[in-house]
Amino acid sequence: MTDTTKTLEVEKQELASSEGLESTRDCPCFVPQADIYEVDDQMVIVCDVPGADENCVEVSLEKNILTINAVIEPVLLEGYTLTFAEYQVGDYHRSFRLSEEIDREKIQAVVKDGVLRLYLPKSSEARTRKIEVKSA
Repeated sequence: MTDTTKTLEVEKQELASSEGLESTRDCPCFVPQADIYEVDDQMVIVCDVPGADENCVEVSLEKNILTINAVIEPVLLEGYTLTFAEYQVGDYHRSFRLSEEIDREKIQAVVKDGVLRLYLPKSSEARTRKIEVKSA
């Protein structure tokens, strides 16, 4: 991937900004940490979303913007009082701008054990292909 043609545009943030977002929930909203891998035929985004499962994660695509939202409900244990907490529960929100190289119809999302994996296949025009060389 060269600097002039980016498949994804990524900005580093810790907490989601409130620009353009309205929330009625009284909890923090985190930008999940992500790793992005590129292989010949697809991009793979791996995001940490602790506490999330397939019922609370929503992935949408609108106007080249792939958006991840997860609403996490805190787990309260009956009969226990929280004395000290280092882990903070909150929602997750992150967006990625996709280039035309991604085949939007074949995007897949899988979440397991608080890790979201997004599979973004490249369109057939964007894939690397080997060209056969013949002798003259």
